[in-house]
Amino acid sequence: MNNQSMYTTPGSERVHIAFFGRRNAGKSSLVNVITNQSMSVVSDVKGTTTDPVRKSMEILPIGPVVIIDTPGLDDEGGLGLLRVDKAKEILNTCDIAVYIIDKNDEIAEFDKLIMNQIKEKNIPFVFVINKCDDKESIESDDNDIYIKSLEIKKEDIIRVSAKNSLNIDNLKEKLGRIKHKETKEKPIVADLVEKGDVVVLVTPIDESAPKGRLILPQQLVLRELLDNDVIVCVTKENTYEETLKKLGNDPALVITDSQVFKYVNERTKKDIRLTSFSILMAKYKGILDYTIEGVSAIDDLKEGADILIVEGCTHHRQCNDIGTVKIPGWLSDYTGKKFNFHFSSGKTFVDDINKYDLIIHCGGCMLTENEVKNRLETAKNKGVKMTNYGIFIAYINGILKRCVY
Repeated sequence: MNNQSMYTTPGSERVHIAFFGRRNAGKSSLVNVITNQSMSVVSDVKGTTTDPVRKSMEILPIGPVVIIDTPGLDDEGGLGLLRVDKAKEILNTCDIAVYIIDKNDEIAEFDKLIMNQIKEKNIPFVFVINKCDDKESIESDDNDIYIKSLEIKKEDIIRVSAKNSLNIDNLKEKLGRIKHKETKEKPIVADLVEKGDVVVLVTPIDESAPKGRLILPQQLVLRELLDNDVIVCVTKENTYEETLKKLGNDPALVITDSQVFKYVNERTKKDIRLTSFSILMAKYKGILDYTIEGVSAIDDLKEGADILIVEGCTHHRQCNDIGTVKIPGWLSDYTGKKFNFHFSSGKTFVDDINKYDLIIHCGGCMLTENEVKNRLETAKNKGVKMTNYGIFIAYINGILKRCVY
């Protein structure tokens, strides 16, 4: 195990593997045997797992992962249905789904429902038949009922025994092959520069910044540039002009925190490329085009429109917070209108999205790509325009075309 990657890889950059199935299908037992630790409580009592349980770790051959054990999808009662909803929310998070069924159980309607949702969302999956506790059961090829009823392929099915740890290594290998097959390395910024280029990062240190460290988008961009042998100069906005003078030659690219877009733009020659960490994150998460399209909706907003401002994390908000203070102020100043602002943060996205005229989302650095894309798809399906912090700030300052590559 690579302890360095285990502890340093951010959660949003790990492969999220979620385990689904009915109560007592053996989800928690399988999670424990795969992870080689007692991550989840195991009991013969149905419904032992009451909330999604997450564990960051490293599993070879996949690498850094987040394992998610979910409540049983056949849970009952008012509280049980809430647990089921929590389990279904995980579908918007995971990169790989592991669906588990007891070999002695018949296929139920909710099995078909969830498997259809997994396929509709194009989530790579493995269908696991658990409690095959002897060699004969493991080697059985009697899978036609699952192939026909759930419309899945033979190669997507594997038989295991969590109890006796049978065929677990093959399951891990199967998960590893899926991830390697489905994933392509996507650059955040490396495609915009070449080896030996000079890039300036403008990183204001405001009250909301984590003490003693850079925020995640800054870390990710810095590391990728260094990995590609790019010369990086990191500075604050108040020393930016002095930095450019001391460099002598113009940098190939300037990347700034969106909050100081206007300031940095005014001090950057027009022939120097300029963008922001937030815009790079929109590109990296695969939502750039739609969020650029969505930002023009601010010109059509009517007085009293409902604006939802969303952040993927739950940081402590300061008095001059960008999401709850600066963006509402900038939008009102730009349009000359008053709006009803609503705020959301954390992993759970809003349910009643129809009531909003526009959504302005953060860069999504703490969310997986699937989470961000599912939020965008939800907005798109409801006809609600959505943009992102950096694109919004560039737009109202009249520099969006300059800052998108």
